Amino acid sequence: MSTATNTDWQTRPAPATAQDWIARAGEVAAVLATDAAARDHAGATPYAEVQLLKDAGLVTLLGPAEHGGGGQDWTTAYRVVREIAKGDGSIGQLLGYHYLWFWAARLVGTREQWEHVETDATRNRWFFGGAVNPRDKDVLVTEDGDDLVYTGRKSFSTGSKVSDVTVLEGVLEGTDQHVFAIVPSDSEGLTFHDDWDNIGQRLTESGGVTLDGVRTPWSSAAGYVDKVFRPRVYNTLNVPTIQLVFVNFYLGIAGGALETAATYTREKSRSWLHGGFERAVDEPYVIDTYGDLTAKLWAAEALADAVAAEGQKLHDDPDAVTEKTRGDFEVRVAAVKARATDVALEVSHRIFEVTGARSTATSEGLDRFWRNVRTHTLHDPVAYKRREVGRWVLEGELPEPTWYS
Repeated sequence: MSTATNTDWQTRPAPATAQDWIARAGEVAAVLATDAAARDHAGATPYAEVQLLKDAGLVTLLGPAEHGGGGQDWTTAYRVVREIAKGDGSIGQLLGYHYLWFWAARLVGTREQWEHVETDATRNRWFFGGAVNPRDKDVLVTEDGDDLVYTGRKSFSTGSKVSDVTVLEGVLEGTDQHVFAIVPSDSEGLTFHDDWDNIGQRLTESGGVTLDGVRTPWSSAAGYVDKVFRPRVYNTLNVPTIQLVFVNFYLGIAGGALETAATYTREKSRSWLHGGFERAVDEPYVIDTYGDLTAKLWAAEALADAVAAEGQKLHDDPDAVTEKTRGDFEVRVAAVKARATDVALEVSHRIFEVTGARSTATSEGLDRFWRNVRTHTLHDPVAYKRREVGRWVLEGELPEPTWYS
């Protein structure tokens, strides 16, 4: 991790506005970018990187201001994730997932529960991880007096060893009821595995986790009152909110790729010996490519910001969310998810056309942008996102709430 000085963040006043928070994220991203390629190559657990996020105050962005949090909403959180991902895609994902799990108590829990979680998480600057993966077999949840006991395994647990608390999810024995709860990440029976070995997003600590009788009080079961779940349509906003996090760190990675490539082109690229230009930056096809990719990225970012603003209206009045408003929003999210995927993949591979053969050196690390985007965009098939949009256009069909829609 870079040794760049950042202690002044803790002595300066906390950012006051959304733009101030986005600017703070830009400062953090600049620190991360200084040695991102080397850290990606090393693949070490990002303890220092998460501490950087804590020192800068970014982990409490969504926390209540009266307890030292930023008091910001999702529109700001998405922009912050995008900024961090410019510097390091893995850390952008970690922060985005942290925001999701921080918000999970508000998504599912009772007011008393989420106020308690948000207060403690903000005061203590907890970093959240989550052991929730719907493609795996459900974790079994059993009752033992006033406790719930979680037993099973999940293939992915993003945040794992760098988290302070972990969100668990399982199905209550003998029912079809899903139960979410937050437990300390050092809880007895919770074991994180060092088996995340993928081509991209190498520092997300997304390996498997084993739950061997992890205990938590019934009172921590989110949304349950006297052991009965109190559902709201708002509970189903988990997927569109998660997908917008994905959108923004994809676009952040693409933005980082463009910025890094442009610096390389200005400082290192050699003009083609038969092109008739002394500098690479004067070659028409190089200029055209950067203009084309930038325009596409700006368009995708504008759509992402517009959809985020639409979603915030739903978050601002949770009890007013209906199946239709939720479904219409999910269609918009599906559309921007498809666009962001295509744009980020195009940007991260086409930068090599305008940087040249020498830019493929391992020491430059330009390949990490494509590897990061390619790895996470396989999370769920983008074709099914386009299908959601197409069915809505042709038949007015609203996506059915599932773990992926």
